Amino acid sequence: MIHLFTPIGFAAALVAFAQAASAQDMTHNVDLSSPMYTMAEMTRADIEKALASGEKPDLSAKSLNGLDLSGLDLSSVNFRAARVNKTKFVGAKLTGAIFDQAWAVGADFSGADLTRASLFASQMQETNFDHADLSSARVAGDFSRAHLREAKLVKADLSADMKNQSMGLMRVVFRSADIEGADFEGADLARADLQFAKFRGANFSHADLSGSEAGGADFRGAIFNQTDLTGCDVTSARIDASEIKAFAKADHLDRVIKE
Repeated sequence: MIHLFTPIGFAAALVAFAQAASAQDMTHNVDLSSPMYTMAEMTRADIEKALASGEKPDLSAKSLNGLDLSGLDLSSVNFRAARVNKTKFVGAKLTGAIFDQAWAVGADFSGADLTRASLFASQMQETNFDHADLSSARVAGDFSRAHLREAKLVKADLSADMKNQSMGLMRVVFRSADIEGADFEGADLARADLQFAKFRGANFSHADLSGSEAGGADFRGAIFNQTDLTGCDVTSARIDASEIKAFAKADHLDRVIKE
């Protein structure tokens, strides 16, 4: 059965979407076509040589755009404030790696191991994390329009940083992202921006979504087992009718689309 947005619910969702422009989205402040965000100052061979020396290379603030670093063991490597736009990390080992304030627009982390990694205030728009493992990672970046299909985020911390709001609320932003089938068991998504994201078939068992913004999100087929949805704004969100009890403490439950 097909359900359409009600005029009130749809209008409210659009207003919320427009008003919630993320302070984390810095793409309008820089020229992404400039050499700093398109070129690389090192090669894969340079990085492989550094890794072979036995010491972890410090790649902070480096321009590594467009490189293919797939399959490398880059565990605990510091990529803080690095530019890795359209860089390939397919299947790379990035356990404990630091991507705080990094630019990774359009990068490919599919199948990568990012367990316990830190992605704070990072720019991850349109980036591919399909089948990646971000379990126990600290994630507070902008993942708008990103892909995280079948990604693993078990016990990941994606909550808002309430101590760091001078430049706006720092939190994970999954706006319009494709996150079907992802595993968020035990993850903290308190006050996260989940608007218009696709979470079909995702696992939210024991997860915390309290105070999150989920207007227009698609939760059909998702698993909610002891999930904290207190104050979660579900205006025009799509959910299974059988899960209505799980959303009992959510905000604007009267505007949800039950299917």
